[in-house]
Amino acid sequence: MVDITDTLDVKGEVCPYPDVKSKRKVKKMKSGDVLKILVDYPLSAERIPETMKSLGHEVISIDKVGDADWVILVKIK
Repeated sequence: MVDITDTLDVKGEVCPYPDVKSKRKVKKMKSGDVLKILVDYPLSAERIPETMKSLGHEVISIDKVGDADWVILVKIK
């Protein structure tokens, strides 16, 4: 079980907003923190993990929940 430090809910928003908001959020977090990102836009479920990896963070999981929701867990490096 992973301890979630913070949650970012960007459901109802389309790119580029979820991607931009997730980048801003991780900049304010400390190394070792875990961010839970909630999205319902398929492209965001693909782009956000790619962005987090490119920034050097660890994508712990990408889980589809229900028909059109995803939960992305990112560990800040």
